[in-house]
Amino acid sequence: MADPAGSGLFEHVPVLAEAVLAGFACLPAGLLIDCTLGGGGHSALLLQANPGLRLVGLDQDPSARAAAAERLAPFGDRVTIVAANFADYIPAEPAVAVLADLGVSSPQLDVAARGFSFRLEGPLDMRMNPERGETAGELLDSAGESELADLIYGYGEERLSRRIARRIKEQGPWGNAEQPRHTAELAYLVAGCYPPAARRGRIHPATRTFQALRIAVNDELGVLDKLLHNAPNWLEPGGLLAVISFHSLEDRRVKTAFLADDRLERVTRKAIKASPEEAEANPRSRSARLRVAQRRSE
Repeated sequence: MADPAGSGLFEHVPVLAEAVLAGFACLPAGLLIDCTLGGGGHSALLLQANPGLRLVGLDQDPSARAAAAERLAPFGDRVTIVAANFADYIPAEPAVAVLADLGVSSPQLDVAARGFSFRLEGPLDMRMNPERGETAGELLDSAGESELADLIYGYGEERLSRRIARRIKEQGPWGNAEQPRHTAELAYLVAGCYPPAARRGRIHPATRTFQALRIAVNDELGVLDKLLHNAPNWLEPGGLLAVISFHSLEDRRVKTAFLADDRLERVTRKAIKASPEEAEANPRSRSARLRVAQRRSE
């Protein structure tokens, strides 16, 4: 789904902005690679704070690229925006810093037509790149019941995964374009698998299932593993790699990679979290975790 530049859909507050600025405060002049450009929030702050930086911003979402181009226009030829999934990217030169914010952006969640939200009625899509790949509805139809249950449990840590998968398969098909089904319908089905008392908790019953489907549709853990393997080679000696994750499946991978990779030395011993003030002002920052590592000098 294309979003016209200037529509405001990608006007959102970047999470852990102060922590990112502090972590990158002493960068020398050189290349910054923002692997998840989004609306350009983090990149704009870093370019403003570091006049010697040049940016390559990657994003596979055309609406994000359009919004970022507008937001970053004041920085002129210091900015290059590339239509790419960071798992497939190879930089033309070494970078002084690489940043990845793994969260789904607020605009993607808030636009019903993208199909990410269980609170808004939209198509069962969930693709970060709306121009290619299998939709969530098509995945629900192509996966067998056991495979779907394992997916919901493994990617969503959902204890009722088998019950949910059985109900989903019983109520299919979900990806037939001539009989469109919607996110609200799926969310209602998932909620119905919970006992009545459990449906009224702080976390919506469909949260874990929708997370699992989004991760699977976009191969989020697979592309993260590729990034963690490749990104240290993108860096100059002494260059910084910073990753913001939003759930334990991602954060464990980042922590393990930073500990195990001989090319890297941890800068942050523990993940940096949002301050109480930021968490209050921006609820989506509450689950954010920032880890930073440095490329060892050779």
